[in-house]
Amino acid sequence: MDELISPKYQMQLVNSVQDKIWEEFKSYKDVLFYIKKWHKSSEGYNFNDNWENFTISLDVNGTIDLSSTLHSMNGSEILKIAIDLGLDTPDFIPTIPHFKNEIKEQYENVYDTFLKSIKNIETDPSLAIGLANSAFESLIKEILKDERMESKLKGNETLFKLIQAIINEFKLNSVNFPIEARTICTSLISICQSIEKLRSEKTIFHGKTKEDLLIEDSIYVYLTINSFTTVGLFLNSYYNKKYPKLKVENYDELEDLPF
Repeated sequence: MDELISPKYQMQLVNSVQDKIWEEFKSYKDVLFYIKKWHKSSEGYNFNDNWENFTISLDVNGTIDLSSTLHSMNGSEILKIAIDLGLDTPDFIPTIPHFKNEIKEQYENVYDTFLKSIKNIETDPSLAIGLANSAFESLIKEILKDERMESKLKGNETLFKLIQAIINEFKLNSVNFPIEARTICTSLISICQSIEKLRSEKTIFHGKTKEDLLIEDSIYVYLTINSFTTVGLFLNSYYNKKYPKLKVENYDELEDLPF
């Protein structure tokens, strides 16, 4: 992962992380406590064998020099802290800020599951993929719950079945669509099927033995979540455009009118 994070982006990320840490924890004491939770070290038989994932720098007063400490970290460590603090990482998941804004107010459960997925990208890639799959399923179910929809769910549909249902509902596979657009819709189904298979066959969600291959590299999670957010944004935007929210009259206000 480190080789994918350019020095320029690391510098930008360090500045954002530093500002966010001070905003969150205020005091030198609490900042030090937070940083120590990320610190790992081991002692060997001699000084040359000692190891730590980064160096905690202190100034002459014994308080943490946060800037020097953060700059001693490698790119992946900085990225983990940025994700933990809820900072957007557009170089890795460019659609996250837009997607979070879209779903935060409309779908609370989807939003919460999505954030849990993001927070586990670096620490538990397998779990992150499983949660992303769950968030995707929930998003489609929320859309299809609209009473104006003809599709009726049984409740046990998988992501693959759900994406087929919503594409049929939106008539995205209509012969009136250009062949190129229908090809893209077929690709949407393939993306969802692949995410579902990744969750089922390469994560801990369906039970695995030690011989089974599990997702352990976060780069696959970034690919998965980027795919999810892109498709999810499209489906939600299409839904909001084709099925605008019904205006509900405020009858309490009407009763107060003098006629």
